[in-house]
Amino acid sequence: MAIIDTEATLHEAHRDNHTHRDVNGGWLRPAVFGAMDGLVSNLALLTGVAGGSVGHQTIVITGLAGLAAGAFSMAAGEYTSVASQRELVLAELDVERRELRKHPQAEEEELAALYAARGVEPGLAREVARQLSKDPERALEIHAREELGIDPADLPSPLVAAVSSFASFALGALLPVLPFLLGATVLWPAVLLALAGLFGCGAVVARVTARSWWFSGLRQLALGGAAAGVTYALGSLFGTALG
Repeated sequence: MAIIDTEATLHEAHRDNHTHRDVNGGWLRPAVFGAMDGLVSNLALLTGVAGGSVGHQTIVITGLAGLAAGAFSMAAGEYTSVASQRELVLAELDVERRELRKHPQAEEEELAALYAARGVEPGLAREVARQLSKDPERALEIHAREELGIDPADLPSPLVAAVSSFASFALGALLPVLPFLLGATVLWPAVLLALAGLFGCGAVVARVTARSWWFSGLRQLALGGAAAGVTYALGSLFGTALG
């Protein structure tokens, strides 16, 4: 009993002091990508239009149109991408499920061979595989993790990816156009707000990565600023040529 209590205490301490961040990317990747894309694309779009010396109303309409078009496009793309990936995984799980049903002994031996190849003593590997193979669903989960590198109980949701992407893109794309909606008639407030947003997004991303917050923030600021500068120059060039 003392050994059991000690193991339970150690497990509890490990759970409390050795936690990991969510790296599956079910919502984080589309949310981060959507916000960055919304900021950069709409900032670049607005600076390109503003470089052509158009009126305030045109800039606002362009910014709102870019927000709507980009958000729906991102959501549709994320939904299709994640749904297709999920369908592929489910199809592979069905293949594995049929193999477990038709050839249970061969699948058990395959699992034992996997453990033995990782350094488990062959006799113990066979016993572990035998015990795990008693429950078909548990066996499917183990084979999926070992052979496909996936967890059947933790597949990404297409809806979560689409909603995260839509909301984050819309929020990011709103920042460059917000000063114009509030009455600004010059470009620099929109540029400053968007660049601040890019730096902030980069700094937030650093909270779940190994990068420092200032490096991540400056990297996003530099990339967004470069895109805005290029499109502004192109807008000025085209505006002059067409004017």
